[in-house]
Amino acid sequence: MRVAIGADHAGFEVKERLKARLKKAGHEVQDVGTASPEPCDYPEPAFRVARSVASGESERGVLVCGSGVGMAIAANKVAGVRAAPITDPWLAEMCRRHNDVNVLCAAARLNAPESIERFVDIFLSTAFEAGRHQGRVDKIKLIEQGKLEQAVSKK
Repeated sequence: MRVAIGADHAGFEVKERLKARLKKAGHEVQDVGTASPEPCDYPEPAFRVARSVASGESERGVLVCGSGVGMAIAANKVAGVRAAPITDPWLAEMCRRHNDVNVLCAAARLNAPESIERFVDIFLSTAFEAGRHQGRVDKIKLIEQGKLEQAVSKK
């Protein structure tokens, strides 16, 4: 799988660890930065990962910052991206099964690196169930296109 990965300074060390692990597992990894633990602004790597996923260049994305929240907010501004802060294995699985999340955002200041590795493994190996969930994801896409209100008003 092609995976775009990025981090801010708080997530740099975890990103480097994840990158090595993903490559060892046979994934093609696109590292969009940051390249050091020097302070940087999280919206930049979040945008680069989100753009890679939205364009289809990468199949999934992984972002790491202190809380996972800022990265998720920034990544979700890119149409076609469904990013979620993931802090436990259940969320890693369910965000894929029910929401077709394509960018995992991890909290380096909340979770141990080993836990984040587990979340990423689950995230990458879990399929979207579609079925009853497909219509909900389709409505998210309508929101991105500014068309949900029209679809709802027709009912």
